[in-house]
Amino acid sequence: MSAPESEESNAPQYRFTVETAKVLAEVAHNRQKDKLKRPYREHVLAVGDALADFDDEIRIAGYLHDIAEDTPMTRQALLEMGVPERSVDIIERVTNRLHSNPDDYQAGISEIARDHDAALVKIADNAHNSLPERVQALAAKWPDKPPVTKYRDARPVLYAAVDVEEVRKILARANPWLLEQFDAQLDEADDTDYGNLRYDGGSGA
Repeated sequence: MSAPESEESNAPQYRFTVETAKVLAEVAHNRQKDKLKRPYREHVLAVGDALADFDDEIRIAGYLHDIAEDTPMTRQALLEMGVPERSVDIIERVTNRLHSNPDDYQAGISEIARDHDAALVKIADNAHNSLPERVQALAAKWPDKPPVTKYRDARPVLYAAVDVEEVRKILARANPWLLEQFDAQLDEADDTDYGNLRYDGGSGA
């Protein structure tokens, strides 16, 4: 083996990491503002941070979840940069303009909910968009047109697509207020007769 070939084989292989995704997200959304004129990068970083309990490819998709929606970045460009194909698939699944009917938000949510990983990312996105202070600010700005109703209506569909504990992990990081609401709903749906519960799994007389 010649020296150049040996050097090439021993060279470290580049790997697209979670940290790389965070940097790319900050750069890609650097000049963008949200509906409240806040830096949009704060939102994408919060969504990625909310997925810290999941694997790297899901976390990467979280940080980059809006990159295909709000920038000229294409699937091929992301793959060429080293973004894992699974992450790119998730990004495309949560990109509204790529849905079969982009104008129907709830139909898009149903498409997302058919994929477990995409549902996780969208739950994190929904949770951050539904922070109490954000909801209040949006309601004050558009008093005649509540802008967050669609987020509320999407939650049951998304929650049903993943495990309860996965929902809890995301909400605990992204929006503890929603976690309290979620746990209260679980309690209401629990019809176990704890007063007559036996340790063998049956119920007492």
